[in-house]
Amino acid sequence: MKVKLIIAACAVGICLLCHSLIVSVVILSCLVVGFLAAEYVEKRKINKQISELTEYITKVQDFCELPQMKDCSEGSMRILQSEIYKVVTILREQYALENRQKKYMSDMMSDISHQFKTPLTAVSLMTELLQGAEVTEEQRIEYASKIDAQINKMTWLIRNMLTLSQIEAGVLEMKFEQQSLKLILDDIFDSLDVMAEMAEVDLTINISDEIFVTADRHWLREALSNIIKNCIEHTSAGGHVNVKAERNNLKVILTVEDDGEGIAPEYLPHIFERFYKAGNTSPNSVGIGLAMAKQIINSHNGRVEVTSEPDKGTKFTVTFWS
Repeated sequence: MKVKLIIAACAVGICLLCHSLIVSVVILSCLVVGFLAAEYVEKRKINKQISELTEYITKVQDFCELPQMKDCSEGSMRILQSEIYKVVTILREQYALENRQKKYMSDMMSDISHQFKTPLTAVSLMTELLQGAEVTEEQRIEYASKIDAQINKMTWLIRNMLTLSQIEAGVLEMKFEQQSLKLILDDIFDSLDVMAEMAEVDLTINISDEIFVTADRHWLREALSNIIKNCIEHTSAGGHVNVKAERNNLKVILTVEDDGEGIAPEYLPHIFERFYKAGNTSPNSVGIGLAMAKQIINSHNGRVEVTSEPDKGTKFTVTFWS
């Protein structure tokens, strides 16, 4: 617009300086024609850009992927294009998040249904047997005990499922304080020592009194306990599980290492997935302990990694940043 005004002002100036009427008319005529031509070109350009933006929005509605947008050269159309792209990107992210949440809930319900199928079938069978007139008192006590065991299993599963869901959703309340890592590990040792002794596995914990982490004591204990327990369960009699930690200026590195059966390469990427069971998993395992451990450690600004070699052992490395 400013350029047009400058050109028009220059043309008028030339006409005033020129004493020929014909020349003035020609100049003004050329000016009018030029303005009309420029206006026509500008309108066509705007219409083309509007058409491209309309086509882009249509593609967004029709395609799952976000299509590329042709850049407008300048001016208000470029600003409009940028804002449209921002809105479309935000809507796409919200749509993707909603789909992930729907898939998460679908997978969760499928997992719950699968996990509850076996104990519910067992309870139903035991209940039918209890209703039989020929059942002895000893058998009734046995069936009632089995029903109670299955109910306890389902209660444990529900409690841990709710906990895992709260952790994944970021709504589980944790109280972070400076904690002695040695005291937490000593507490775990006291609770798992009998388990290790029964499995004839040597459990050793070597942690300095000077190593502290910012953590919720209860939940960090739960996470580390699940990892150590997993190592004990997959170590044969006569084997060893060693826990140690070191600290530098940036982080605390805790390692839990065993010389047990190890994990096959095809199973290794999945062991932290909810309800995942590797080929060597115990039949009584639900497959939720390591998934919960990973989520708890993540919520402590930490990371857990695993390396393993079949028949040589497994090593869990937990890192906490200061």
